[in-house]
Amino acid sequence: MFLNFLKYREKKMFINLFSNNKRIHVYNRNILGIILITFLILSNIVSASQDIKEEIQAKSEKHISAPEMSVFGATSTTDEVLEGRNLKGKRILITGVSAGLGIETARALVAHGANVVGTARDLIKAKTATEIVRMSAATTNTNGGNFELVELDLTSLASVRTCTDKLLTDAEPFDLVIANAGVMATPFGRTSDGFETQFATNHLGHFVLVNRIVPLMQPGSRLVVLSSSAGHRSSDVNLDDPNFDHTPYSPWIAYGRSKTANILFAVEFDRRHRDRGVRATAVHPGGINTELGRHIGQAVLESMIKSINDELAEQGKPLFWFKSIPQGAATSIWAGIVASADEVGGKYCEDCHVTTKLLDGPVHATSDGVSRYALDPDRAAALWAKSEELVGEKF
Repeated sequence: MFLNFLKYREKKMFINLFSNNKRIHVYNRNILGIILITFLILSNIVSASQDIKEEIQAKSEKHISAPEMSVFGATSTTDEVLEGRNLKGKRILITGVSAGLGIETARALVAHGANVVGTARDLIKAKTATEIVRMSAATTNTNGGNFELVELDLTSLASVRTCTDKLLTDAEPFDLVIANAGVMATPFGRTSDGFETQFATNHLGHFVLVNRIVPLMQPGSRLVVLSSSAGHRSSDVNLDDPNFDHTPYSPWIAYGRSKTANILFAVEFDRRHRDRGVRATAVHPGGINTELGRHIGQAVLESMIKSINDELAEQGKPLFWFKSIPQGAATSIWAGIVASADEVGGKYCEDCHVTTKLLDGPVHATSDGVSRYALDPDRAAALWAKSEELVGEKF
């Protein structure tokens, strides 16, 4: 479960506000709790921390040997799951490297020898934000990999196709693709292609991107798609009205639909490509304090904090703690590099393991596991067909 304790120096406790307010109905508190955990899912942060920079220097000053046996979990970091691994010669594509998980994922992979291609909508912002990634490559000397940026705006299918055309022209294969970029709980909006913003950015953009570069994914390669535990549990996909043409818009329902779509995409992609040795999985990074919730007001956030801590207190559990950025990025790297392909293929991962807990009906915000509908193969195939219809391209 992603609410496990973090290392002591990394703990930060939310204030348990209004603890005696009995007017909050349990059901409403559960819903608020689900929204809170969703708010904490990382896909963006302003910059990497000084602690990470210091860790890079420390790693460069000592030899790292692979442990004989490792058990990873909620508190494992990117460098811990990659300890002793040489990724020299591996080429990896990561979307959304101008903030948060994207920066840390790229940094860790480059530090262990991988050649990373990172995408960003704003290349100027991304160049500044990824200075730490380039520093990682330089600091690790001959063991460090390479890093390059390419422009990609997931809200524009024209931009997605331009990006994929460039990658296909370069004709350099990828060993791993990490669909990391995303948005959360945005006000209602439509992209230039007419799609609802969250569904377009989080799902449709990645759907086209990944499928168009499939020729570059050779046997043994993998796709890792970032989802969200609390996010996907708030809503299944709506194949009849994916763009809220006839449904009242809710930022959280829209986010939930897009996060469920992320998991279903991985399930169907894995089914279509596993026979040739290309696998796919979906992951939940955990709760990390970031700028991802910039559309949420302070009063709402405080209500969410109180709700989740009230629920934890009722269950006799510790209050919520944030994961650090390296801990949040660890599951993507574990699923893409460390775990066996058969272990993660077509599955849902959290806290550096594959979850076997399938959820039906109402759930608590503090629950771990994955909603059964998000792994439904028939639902996954139906979403694939609907996505092809929407983007006007068959894969």
